[in-house]
Amino acid sequence: MIIFIHGFGSDGFGSKATLLRQYCAQHNIAFIAPSLSTIPDLAISTLEELILQWQRYEEVKLVGSSLGGFYAMYLADKYKPPVVLINPSMAPAFTLQKRIGEAVNFHDFSSYEWNETHVQSLEKYQCSFSGQRCLLLVQTGDDVLDYKLAVDKLPDAKHVIEQGGNHGFEGFERYLSDVVL
Repeated sequence: MIIFIHGFGSDGFGSKATLLRQYCAQHNIAFIAPSLSTIPDLAISTLEELILQWQRYEEVKLVGSSLGGFYAMYLADKYKPPVVLINPSMAPAFTLQKRIGEAVNFHDFSSYEWNETHVQSLEKYQCSFSGQRCLLLVQTGDDVLDYKLAVDKLPDAKHVIEQGGNHGFEGFERYLSDVVL
């Protein structure tokens, strides 16, 4: 079972989730990409329930992008599944501080309130995950997050560092087979 964890302002129907969903369907791989709550504690709670339920039947693999990568690191540290991180946020309490106020979902354009309580709640999910059983996919052209932070903080991960690209990870479809292995 592959659980895809989307980033801030996204949902379970973003471009990477859609590509993975299609690839997994073609290769008969169980896949879920939940549209998570914008409230970090609720998002983590939902993901923990999914992991605990699915681990009883088969191995779970986490794939997280941006804020979803941050959540995936916390969950990988706690539950020990293999994980793929795509341009992960290493310090979302810092980077998302500037997003306080009304925020908009990038896909359905619905609005929601992102507040200081949400930002502060992210602090409790910081962990010492160093990248065991982890594939790290980063692009140097990420215009939102500094890719070097992830490379430095995840020394045990298998690193794929591409020159150029962007925060959405241009050309993600080239890595679908690596992501699901």
